[in-house]
Amino acid sequence: MNEKDMVKLSKRLSNWLRHNPDAIGVDPDEAGWVPVDTLLRQASAHGKPLTRAQLETVVERNSKKRFEFDEPGTAIRARQGHSIAVDLGYEPAEPPPVLYHGTAESTLGPITAKGLLPMRRHAVHLSAETATAHAVGARHGKPTILAIDATAMRRDGYEFFVTGNGVWLVAEVPTRYLGLADSTKTS
Repeated sequence: MNEKDMVKLSKRLSNWLRHNPDAIGVDPDEAGWVPVDTLLRQASAHGKPLTRAQLETVVERNSKKRFEFDEPGTAIRARQGHSIAVDLGYEPAEPPPVLYHGTAESTLGPITAKGLLPMRRHAVHLSAETATAHAVGARHGKPTILAIDATAMRRDGYEFFVTGNGVWLVAEVPTRYLGLADSTKTS
């Protein structure tokens, strides 16, 4: 599978597993898992056929590691980013002192007024590295990297969760915990 086809399939899977399972008639369980055989059958029935090998390629090679198989490899889910109701079952984790969020410079006004909110997702997505935050922000325009004082948030009772692909999740980030990352400050 070439890179273009893999990106196309990844976007399709993101839609089906995170936002719109009804589009092909799949019913994720409470933790977001869909049986692989059901996904393959329903995708084909809706004119979007894919093979198990293609699915495995996307899970293995997707640069963001968005998807995962269960232990026996019989079910698949997206690791985070759902707008449908799911409980991914992640345990609270101790974050590094500072986490980062990449966004477009044009969104700084609303963020500095209201903080980081999950919008249509279940949680705010953060990263432990500025490079990842920069890549995320660049998808939406001129990137800006925000630094989140995770130590202060933990002290104040916020719970953090980390996914299998290293994305940190938190319910929200109020403005008092936000700052610009050093790499985005101008002199």
